[in-house]
Amino acid sequence: MDKLVSSRLNHESLPGDYIFPPETRPGGLKIPCSNISVIDLREAENGDRINTIQKMIKASEEFGFFQVINHGISENVMNEARSVFKELFEMPAEEKQKLCSDDPSKTCKMLTSSVNYATEKVHMWRDIFRHPCHPLEQWQHLWPENPTRYRECAGTFSVEVKKLASKILSLISEGLGLECGYFENDLTGSVLLSINYYPPCPEPSLALGVTKHSDPHIITILLQDHVSGLQVLKDGNWIAVEPIPNAFAINVGNQLQVISNGKLKSCEHRVVTNSHEARTSAGLFFAPTNECVVEPAKALTDEHHPPNFKPFKYKDFIPHFLSKHGDTDTVLKSFAAQKG
Repeated sequence: MDKLVSSRLNHESLPGDYIFPPETRPGGLKIPCSNISVIDLREAENGDRINTIQKMIKASEEFGFFQVINHGISENVMNEARSVFKELFEMPAEEKQKLCSDDPSKTCKMLTSSVNYATEKVHMWRDIFRHPCHPLEQWQHLWPENPTRYRECAGTFSVEVKKLASKILSLISEGLGLECGYFENDLTGSVLLSINYYPPCPEPSLALGVTKHSDPHIITILLQDHVSGLQVLKDGNWIAVEPIPNAFAINVGNQLQVISNGKLKSCEHRVVTNSHEARTSAGLFFAPTNECVVEPAKALTDEHHPPNFKPFKYKDFIPHFLSKHGDTDTVLKSFAAQKG
């Protein structure tokens, strides 16, 4: 329990096991904003669907990231979710202790840094609370009773974000030339909510909230708060994904890169800390079920465009992903199709 950074009273100095090697430190430079696309989903509903799809596909090819506005989720639902997620990490230490567990089979739990805390050389400056949230009736009763609003607010939020994921994946599948409803099956049968809390860090130039990684899922839908921290790696440079009021950040996962036969990119990203303000974010990971077979879509491959990846079960992908610490190129090379 004393490992949780949100429960420590003294943040005056950075412990040695949180100091990253010089080559991976964020440093003290201010990284400029990028031209990561901000896509207005209302345009697709108002007759400009093709243009919206083109923007989404282009952003997914170039950055693997984009943000969406006018997405249909009410400001009240978003604010209630932000509020209760923040409240979760501000609970007394004894309440948070009830949520902590070293049991790898426990699906709903709070931890610090990462699932590899016991073996990692350097820890990340964050606490995490995560649990499955689809289907809602299967999991909601396992969620914490405190904060008292948690089950209601997180439930409403996850249902609404799942609708948004369906909308976005429908646009992407149309842009790729796939049949309607391509992702409305076991490819998105698993939904995990991961809430990240990054307390003020005494020496942010030496620490990281999350190290460089890609996401192993289909897509991630991220709710940021007003505090900046998310950065995307583009052409060797780290660029900021600045929070936009009432927007969601969307990023392509490894499985979508495979299904698109490499057309869409699962971009590497990280989170930096700051010394003056806590940051809370909530990501919903949309993933295949364990037994689901993932492979390049048949509609995107032929004799002139052979599949770049071999078929695999999602449950076989995840252990490999974790062992390679989310290194996109290394992970995906392991599942590359044999040529010739």
